[in-house]
Amino acid sequence: MLRILTAGLITLAAAAPALAQESTIQPGYWEVTNKVQAVISQTKKERRCITPSEVAKFTMGPSNRHYSCTYPTRVFQDGKITLKGTCASKKGRQVAIEAKGSYSPSTFKLVADVDTTYAGLPLGGRFTTDARRLGDVCPAPVKAG
Repeated sequence: MLRILTAGLITLAAAAPALAQESTIQPGYWEVTNKVQAVISQTKKERRCITPSEVAKFTMGPSNRHYSCTYPTRVFQDGKITLKGTCASKKGRQVAIEAKGSYSPSTFKLVADVDTTYAGLPLGGRFTTDARRLGDVCPAPVKAG
């Protein structure tokens, strides 16, 4: 169960680079580095395409298929980000999330602290996302098979 929670939170952190409003970051090809410091520590670097429709899709803040999240505090203003909210798993597990960061049309940085409980014990972690835009054009998708 703890592994599922940790995997879900890692996925939550991976969603962060695309959470900016449409007018805050530019669509294009981005390099994203996510760091997790919780029960485990992990760093993951990826390159991904963020389309104009995906930028708009993520304006509500990080979320994923494991958690549904709401952010009563969600401010993107003057290059600064402030988020505060909660995420709930399909089974009702609650995770509090508070994040601060910065953005420009070609950069994005977010540091999120999360708190929850597991078997009655407090469990927290920190997730950091650093992203930079590499260019306008995304590489063609690799065909499987």
